[in-house]
Amino acid sequence: MKQQNDTNTIAKKVLLEEADAVRGVADAIALTPDFAQCVAAILSLQGRVVVTGIGKSAHIAGKMVATLNSTGTPALFMHAADAIHGDLGMIQPGDFVIAISKSGDTPEIKVLVPLLKRKGVPLAALVSNADSYLGVQADYVLHAPVTREACPHNLAPTTSTTAALALGDALAVCLLEARQFTTADFARLHPGGTLGKKLYLKVGDLSRQNQVPQVLEDAPLKDIILEISGKRLGATAVLAAEGQALLGIITDGDLRRMLTNFSSRLDEVRARDIMTPQPMTIDLEDFAVEALVRMQQRNITQLVVTENDRFSGFIHLHDLLREGLV
Repeated sequence: MKQQNDTNTIAKKVLLEEADAVRGVADAIALTPDFAQCVAAILSLQGRVVVTGIGKSAHIAGKMVATLNSTGTPALFMHAADAIHGDLGMIQPGDFVIAISKSGDTPEIKVLVPLLKRKGVPLAALVSNADSYLGVQADYVLHAPVTREACPHNLAPTTSTTAALALGDALAVCLLEARQFTTADFARLHPGGTLGKKLYLKVGDLSRQNQVPQVLEDAPLKDIILEISGKRLGATAVLAAEGQALLGIITDGDLRRMLTNFSSRLDEVRARDIMTPQPMTIDLEDFAVEALVRMQQRNITQLVVTENDRFSGFIHLHDLLREGLV
């Protein structure tokens, strides 16, 4: 138990130190106009954002590139060591370079900076030491001040990489907001996986694959049971005899409750007698994830789907399970 307590204490200490570092980065943004100016410069770009670094900073650079690309800012990753062996050719006129380095004085960065200057592209330095070689040479300083690493030896990049990662996220979100990047834009860039499905999959994409159980309001019990059993969705819509307007829904549960209320005269039962009027509906153009929310709110397993306020079909919880939305 003592070892577990010691481990928990160490983990908590690391997390709190890194959280304090991120707060320090937030405070640093207010001390210089560079961050806002960097955002404005990127917004006016004709080219791409090229992010570079070496060591752990290279990993942070890769993540920043992924976030920028997914939120509407075209970006490329360039490893600082590979840059001087040919990869520098990926930088074109109109591009913008962000170099990440805790110290700002690593040998590879010192070699790279003059080459970037020669290309005439704007350079932003994401550094802990704003007075470093990189910080002084850069056009913009994205300051991520870190006094020490969470590593007990103050060696392993931990706090510094967290701070750089958070500052990169802040930059990406500022650009996202400025571009008025919407969920629809996001969906176009994330068509795969559960996230993509939540953003683009519509109710109609699923309901159109299902059968369409329906009975008229004066349908007898036998027809109701056959319709529910045959269409295998656990429910049927009840429509008006004239005009096909949606009147209600009958579910398996309604049939069970009916046996209590109409057990002595089942041959007289009609759909209108046992239906639930004004059922919850969802439009086929709504997102499928909204159907899940409504089902969870009502603790139900299917929804009536409408199109232009007319009955269209059903969407079932199993449809959402099959797509991995649950």
